[in-house]
Order: sequence, then structure tokens, then C-alpha cells
Amino acid sequence: MKKMISRRNFLKAAGAVSAAGVLAACGSSSSSTAASTAASTAAGSSSAAAPAASGKVYFLNFKPEQDQAWQDLAAVYTEQTGVPVTVVTAASNQYETTLMSEMEKSEAPTLFQVNGPVGLNNWKDYCYDLSGSQLYGEVTSDSFVLKDGDTIPAIAYVIETYGIIYNKELLTAAGYTEADITNFDSLKAVADDLQARKDELGIQGAFTSAGMDSSSDWRFKTHLANLPIYYEYQTDGISSTDAIKGTYLDNYKQIFDLYITDSTCDPTVLASKTGNDAVSEFVNKQAVFYQNGTWAYTDIKDLGDDNLGMIPIYIGVEGEENQGLCTGSENYWCVNNMSSEEDIQATLDFVYWCVTSEEGTSAMADNMGFVIPFKSAKAPTNPLNAISDQYVADGKTPVDWCFSTMPSEEWKNMLGSALTAYAAGTGTWDDVVSAFVDNWATEYQLANG
Repeated sequence: MKKMISRRNFLKAAGAVSAAGVLAACGSSSSSTAASTAASTAAGSSSAAAPAASGKVYFLNFKPEQDQAWQDLAAVYTEQTGVPVTVVTAASNQYETTLMSEMEKSEAPTLFQVNGPVGLNNWKDYCYDLSGSQLYGEVTSDSFVLKDGDTIPAIAYVIETYGIIYNKELLTAAGYTEADITNFDSLKAVADDLQARKDELGIQGAFTSAGMDSSSDWRFKTHLANLPIYYEYQTDGISSTDAIKGTYLDNYKQIFDLYITDSTCDPTVLASKTGNDAVSEFVNKQAVFYQNGTWAYTDIKDLGDDNLGMIPIYIGVEGEENQGLCTGSENYWCVNNMSSEEDIQATLDFVYWCVTSEEGTSAMADNMGFVIPFKSAKAPTNPLNAISDQYVADGKTPVDWCFSTMPSEEWKNMLGSALTAYAAGTGTWDDVVSAFVDNWATEYQLANG
């Protein structure tokens, strides 16, 4: 297979644009301290459902919370086919750094991920064209693929949803139901009342801590920041921009202010608060509300499925009563076209098996809690996904994942630093606005030359 440029030279170029394709850490904070590696090596006879190949598979996984499930599924595939499948899981917030390092090696990943169009820009020269693959033939809609001209370099393998997860028991004990919260004003009224009555209710705050440690800050510098971007795009009728205007940053401020004031802790300590802290506060019933997504289910499921609810993130925009949850994907599979032909075929066989076989679809639905955009998908048991489906059934408009258009990881980091300083009282909201607007234009130019 012809190599257009050397791996080393391409990676230097990717690094020069500030690693724009780093994925936001939609994952369990409890799995974020180190990369995890395992290889399935058991040999077994080939089966019709999973054809044997002479190559091998190396999957660089983005999601720490699904590491064990992928290790187990890889072992099943190896047992059935004899094809070695190695799964390496990057530490939370370290995917792009790990990918760049692993791609330097002679045994580079054969299967990796990008987060969307911006991430694809860094890696498209490494992406095998999937347009003629069996995997593409299983996709339920082209809205779940990334295109580059006539080629398809990446295909989403999981659709996820996030919003404000809440504890039904605690909300009911305070005299409220989900029906009482339909927009930002009603969310603030309920949260303010919960905060004022926290001692009476036996909680420490309305919201879990909005930790700005790297295991948690993606929830606010990426996922929460998605809302003002989404509404600006909607207003202007666009899907990306080289210069964000910040039309809805006052709305961003009021929801962030609510998070850090009606909270389990003082805003000045948020710099050191972690994702684990937020999980612990929610699971131990110290807070009613917790911004996160469907992927967080495994962390909080001990509260009981019937006790978990999820509402939209309201920021005070006109008509938001008809808003649904934030639904999309930042998990796109790419097959490394620099791999040998044998390894490419082995990787294509593996991903096809994952999304069509009983073993693969069951593992992705039941063990990983995934909604996958493929024809043979099995309905997941994750109740948060059912809530997401109900919002759609009720006619609510899902909020698109526009954060895949954020110009770089450095932009996110500078926004996170500005938010942290603002919460601590050492910075101003004007600094946040500057980080959001001015840095967007600067980083876009750096990334796009």
C-alpha cells in the first residue's frame, strides 16, 4: 500500500496545529488515571459470523469507562477467529497525545478515533476510505459518517446524549417534579430553593461540584459551551464559523453561575475538584443535579434506574421549552491506511462483527450502554437512553453537538482556565468572553493556515 507521507513527518505537522482533534472526555472519571492495555491471544476455530484473517487488530480506545467491556469483547473475537485483537485505552483527556505517540511506533493502531470534522483534519491522511466497506453498508444514515469529497474516512459507532441528570427521590422530597422545570427561570427557581433548604433536605447543594480539574472540566469548557455555540449557529443559519460572535455568552454565564453558586462547594475550590468528586456527591445523595451524559450510567446506576431522570440544559433562550437533550457523536472509527493490507482487512472484519453479531451488538448495548447507528443494533438497557428517546417522541428538538467545530484543544484549555479564574474570583467574565471569542478566531487561523 502506497504511503503518501511518512508517519513521523505527518505527526509533526499535526502537532503544529495544536492537536485540534482531541476528544472531549466523555467518560468515567474513575478510569482516568492511566492507559490500560490488554491483548486477546486465545486461538480458536473460525466461524462464519466472524471470518478469520491473517492480520491483527490494534484498537486505541477513547472511552476509559468501557475499557473492560472492550477487552472482554476482543477476547471473544479472538477465541472465535484466532485473530489477535489488542485494545489500548488512553487515559481521560489524553487521547490525542496517546494517539500521536502510538502512531510513531512500528506497530501503530489499526483502528483509532476522531471527534468530528476538526479532529479529522489532523488525521484524514491516515484514514482508509470506508465507502466500500461492509461497515458502511450497515450504517442507518449518512448523518453518522464524515465525508471528505467522495471518500468516507470515518464512521460514528455510538450516539450519545447529555443533559442534567437528577435524583428523582431528592427532587420529590423537596416538593418538585420534572414537570416544574421547563426553562432556565424555573430551573433556577427550583435550584435556588433547594440550595436555601439544603440543611432541611439533608443535601450539600442543588448541583454537584463543577470541578475544573482535567477529569471534569470538559463538562463545562466543551459540553456546556456547546449550548451558546448551538444557538448562535441556529440564529445565523450556519454549521461552523471561523469567528464566533458570542451572541449567547450572557446565557452561558447565567447557567455557569447557577452551577457554581447552588453547589456542594465554594466556587473558589473548583480548580481542584475532580470528576470523581461529582460522582461521589451524586451517588451519595449530596446533590440533586449532575450535568453529564448517558455514558455516566455505569457510575451512578447504584441509585436505581427508577430514580434517575434527565432534563435539558436550559440557558434562558427564547423557546427553550421545546428544547430536548444534547444528542450526537464525537466517536468516529477510522481504519489506519498505513497498516498492512492484512491488518486493514482484519480490522474491517472486526468492526463489522462488532456491529452485526449477537456477541458484538449485545456487548455494545448491554455492557457498554451504547446506542449504535447500525442496522443490527440492539436496544440498550441504559435508562438514560430511553429518556432521550422519549424527548424525541414528545416532539422536543435535540441540541446538536456543535462542539466538534471548536477550533482546537488549546481553545478549550484557555476557556477552561478563564472559567476557573472567574469562579475563583481572580478573573472576570470579560476574560471568559475574550477566551471564547478572540481565541476562537486566533485558533481557527492557526489550525487552518
